[in-house]
Amino acid sequence: MVRVGVHVSIAGSIDKAVDRAQEKGCNTFQIFTRNPRGWKIKELTESDTARFIEKLNRTGIFPPVDHMPYLPNLSAPTDDVYEKSVPALIEELKRCDSLQIPYLVTHLGSHRGSGKEAGLRRIVDAINTAFSEVDNGVMLLLENTAGTKNSMGGTFEDIRDIMARIEHKERIGICFDTCHAFAAGYELRTGKSLNATMQHFDEVIGLEHLKLIHLNDAKAGLDSRLDRHEHIGLGYIGEDGFRVILKDERIRELPMILETPVDNRRGDLDNIQKVRELAAQQ
Repeated sequence: MVRVGVHVSIAGSIDKAVDRAQEKGCNTFQIFTRNPRGWKIKELTESDTARFIEKLNRTGIFPPVDHMPYLPNLSAPTDDVYEKSVPALIEELKRCDSLQIPYLVTHLGSHRGSGKEAGLRRIVDAINTAFSEVDNGVMLLLENTAGTKNSMGGTFEDIRDIMARIEHKERIGICFDTCHAFAAGYELRTGKSLNATMQHFDEVIGLEHLKLIHLNDAKAGLDSRLDRHEHIGLGYIGEDGFRVILKDERIRELPMILETPVDNRRGDLDNIQKVRELAAQQ
């Protein structure tokens, strides 16, 4: 059976995320360990972490995934943001370790017009600094972006260039977002085109680094450079596209997190069921 889940809330206390994941029928899930829209961090207590780990063990839901908050920008050209972003990354790596979360997903940020090379240097310095400060088993997953203006990581080559300069490469993996890849110009909808995309990924980055899938449909077309997620099968990738994606063993063997909308058309449970239904149609 495919491992599929959604992003769940930690409202109330962080262990409630596991309950919510279970209620939605997840066998993997993603969280923010803190308020994603603020810089202030609420300390995790020993009882918080103990309850979270106990519920993880009891339910067998694995892996739990943490996502970096929205405000940090590892490519930021201005020191005011950058000098808060690096400590935020350090803190998140520590929190993952205490919660026994193996993966921390990060966006690569925006260079804000300072240029790709300047952005690249900022990201590499941020990650190398964080890894030198925190030595643990948490893997930092770099997420591909939709190729929006000034964003970093829209091509496999961009990600390779970042990885090449990381001192502890064994602590880096990749989170592959289907919506972002499609919007950035990577065709995924046919067996032939998906195979070409995955082979290209393997040649440039290496499939051994691919650890997690963000499974999202796209509200905009191929190479649109628009980061707009849609319900599974209802966007431009479509049901046929997801049948192809979910048939590919390079993808279906990995944990998959949905970051799809919740509206009057569908909720999280419906999208999870849709993925399982399409995955079974092989």
